[in-house]
Amino acid sequence: MARITVEDCQERVDNRFLLVQMAIKRVHQFREGYEPLVESKNKEVVTALREIAEGKVVADGVDMKIGYEQEDAE
Repeated sequence: MARITVEDCQERVDNRFLLVQMAIKRVHQFREGYEPLVESKNKEVVTALREIAEGKVVADGVDMKIGYEQEDAE
């Protein structure tokens, strides 16, 4: 599987601080039992970044929408 980078995620999320908050919140959700939206055998943080880079998780004010493409959120 291709390597994921912060730059890949910043194509979807301009603010790097928001990006970190989104990834942290998603990792917490995994630990609460939420299922990943992308297939990944990596650690939770990498899986969260993959979801963000693919537009599966988007910021919605202070909350996040799970399972939406970036275009759907607007």
